[in-house]
Amino acid sequence: MAATGSTSGQPQFIASTGNRSFSNAPLIENTDADRIAVPDRTSWKNLFAYMGPGFLVSIAYIDPGNFETDLQAGAQYKYGLLWIILVASCAALIIQSLAANLGVVTGKHLAEHCRNEYNKVPNFILWVLAEVAIVACDIPEVIGTAFALNMLFSIPLWCGVLLTGLSTLVLLALQQYGVRKLEFLIAFLVLTIAACFFAELGYAKPAATEVLNGLFVPNLKGNGATGLAISLLGAMVMPHNLFLHSALVLSRKIPQSVQGIKEACRFYLIESAFALTVAFLINISIISVSGAVCNSSHLSAEDQNSCGNLDLNKASFLLENVLGSWSSKLFAIALLASGQSSTITGTYAGQYVMQMTS
Repeated sequence: MAATGSTSGQPQFIASTGNRSFSNAPLIENTDADRIAVPDRTSWKNLFAYMGPGFLVSIAYIDPGNFETDLQAGAQYKYGLLWIILVASCAALIIQSLAANLGVVTGKHLAEHCRNEYNKVPNFILWVLAEVAIVACDIPEVIGTAFALNMLFSIPLWCGVLLTGLSTLVLLALQQYGVRKLEFLIAFLVLTIAACFFAELGYAKPAATEVLNGLFVPNLKGNGATGLAISLLGAMVMPHNLFLHSALVLSRKIPQSVQGIKEACRFYLIESAFALTVAFLINISIISVSGAVCNSSHLSAEDQNSCGNLDLNKASFLLENVLGSWSSKLFAIALLASGQSSTITGTYAGQYVMQMTS
């Protein structure tokens, strides 16, 4: 793909798709009035207009599935696997920025490109794999939200699952009032998760030197460490995020100029880096809290057994026994915010994935 000049002063691009080639096509073709207009000037003040999509994709890296693997990593290996989160977060930033650039430069999201570039059979296979991945990611998200509702309000799990599905559909209705409303909601939920675990972190007081050592000194010591490291990486792999991010950036009506495209790519990178840094710190906090609690010298025999096979439900009772009842409530609030927001973004991504076959 190459940008070229034109007599009208607007940038043009030439794209080759198999046996088809297009020229003299505008760089950005979508002119929907619903999109957020970015001022046609180069300024750092434009950064706020680009804020939002990064938070919607960052929630996939702090969903209930990540919670559980983080808790197990801290319980079994203390801070020894923190470096996995650092490596995975750096890789996530690179991949997500590429997905964002795809949407900005071409004016089409990944699902549209798959539909246009591939033949019917491979495109159908890609669609099936993407849908299966979304369903697989949604299962722990829905169950995690149901666990949180049970912890906070003693709602039965089956009823919590139904409430999660209903609330997801209701909250997705915010789309009709503009994507900005949905972005603000998800950003609020992400910051709520961060506040809850930062508070837990302050009370658990993990040793800073040990945390830094686990973060920057790679090692896989102990039986089963490799398997759990793979689980941590697997929890950070979110295929639907690529479809979602490449589509969300199209909600901005950026200036149709080379400078405008470059500025959009740069600001989306900054915005994604900020949101993913928050997600990274949350994951670090979860592992550190779990590591500090499960390696405390004041644990009872029952609590030590819980640490041996820690899951979302046991973590709540463990934190209540060790740090106090308020800690259990904070964990439940964070889990509820995580599960609800991740089900919203997963369903939202599914809407774009469906366009692969439309």
